[in-house]
Amino acid sequence: MKKVIASVGIGNASVDTVLPSETVVPGETVTADVQIAGGDVQQEVGSVRIEIETRYLTEEGYREVDLDRFVVAEDLVIEPDEETVRETTFQVPYHTPVTMGDAEAWVETELDIDLAVDPDDTDYLDVRPTRRLQAVFDAMEELGFSLRTADCEADPYGRYTEGASFFQEFEFRATGGQFRGAVDEVELVASPGPDALDLFVEVDRRGGMLSELAETDERLARTSVASTETAAVREELATLIEQYS
Repeated sequence: MKKVIASVGIGNASVDTVLPSETVVPGETVTADVQIAGGDVQQEVGSVRIEIETRYLTEEGYREVDLDRFVVAEDLVIEPDEETVRETTFQVPYHTPVTMGDAEAWVETELDIDLAVDPDDTDYLDVRPTRRLQAVFDAMEELGFSLRTADCEADPYGRYTEGASFFQEFEFRATGGQFRGAVDEVELVASPGPDALDLFVEVDRRGGMLSELAETDERLARTSVASTETAAVREELATLIEQYS
C-alpha cells in the first residue's frame, strides 16, 4: 500500500536546493547543495535535474522557458528516510533577465521518479544587473531619464536576439536633463556577455501626430558597451541619443 500511496506523491521522496544567496548576477558561478530526503518506501530516481527558468509575454499570454538545464545525478536509489546531499555548480546564464517590474527568474529542481508524481523545488531569484548594465542605468539617470518598465517580450523574428525566444526591454522617460522636450522615451534592449554588453537603443522623438502615426519618430541604433564606468557610458549614450533624436 505504501508503494501505491508514494506513486501519487504521498510519502514520496522530496528535494530541496539550498542556494548560498537568492541574489545573483548573470554570468556568476553558483555552488548549491541539492538535498534529497527519502519517503516511506525505497524509490528509484532516474535523474536529478536543475532548470533555470523565466517567463515572457506573447500575444497569447505568458510563456515559461528554460534558460539552461542540467543533470545533477542519475540512477539513484533512495531508501526510506535516507538523506543525501549532492553539491552542484552552475553558471547563471548571461541572458537571464534582471528581476525588475514583472520579470521573474527561478531555479526549479526535479526528481525523475518512475510511476510517481515527480517531486520538485522552486527557488525564486533576485537577479541584479551586471556591472556594465548597472553603468547604463546610472548613465541614463544622470542624463535625466527615469525607468518606467522592464518587460520580457517574445522575439519570434530574432530582431534583438540570436538563439533566444525573448528579450528584456527597459523603457525610460525623459523627465529632466538635456533631452527633456526633445525625446519622449528611450527603449533599451541589452544582451550581456563576458567581455561586452550589446545594446539596442530605440529613441522615440517628441514629434507631432503625423510622425507618430507614420512611426517616423522612432530611431534604432546598436552599440557595444565595454566600459563599466558610468561617465564613459553616459558620454557614449548621450552622443547616440543626440544623433538619433
